[in-house]
Amino acid sequence: MPCPCNPQVNYSDCCKKAHTDIRSVATAEVLMRSRYSAFVLGDIDYLQKSHHSTTRPNKIEKRRIKAWAKAVDWLKLEVLYTSGGSETDSTGTVEFKAYYMENGQMGVIYEKSNFSKENGHWVYVDGVHRNL
Repeated sequence: MPCPCNPQVNYSDCCKKAHTDIRSVATAEVLMRSRYSAFVLGDIDYLQKSHHSTTRPNKIEKRRIKAWAKAVDWLKLEVLYTSGGSETDSTGTVEFKAYYMENGQMGVIYEKSNFSKENGHWVYVDGVHRNL
């Protein structure tokens, strides 16, 4: 199966590693890509696990995210820019566009996401986003 974050690579060689062991994620960009793939696959538990404990969605928000993620048809991910977020950094930023179809119309999420390390592994903290 092609990986949702990059169809040129097999899922088993890409995001499945992160979904199986979040501690294997070496950079903020890899975490962001694995989160996109989790949205595509409806893996809400991974989205929760990869979210910083101080900004993690509550149970009601989690249900809304799950319903929305399953209601859209994800098309592709485009990484625009990364800053920091290497193996030796403790914070990083990734700017991306995620394309999807919803109710017959294409949508684009543009986000500048902030990541940090918590408990020894990368997590999503928050982001500034807008639908284009």
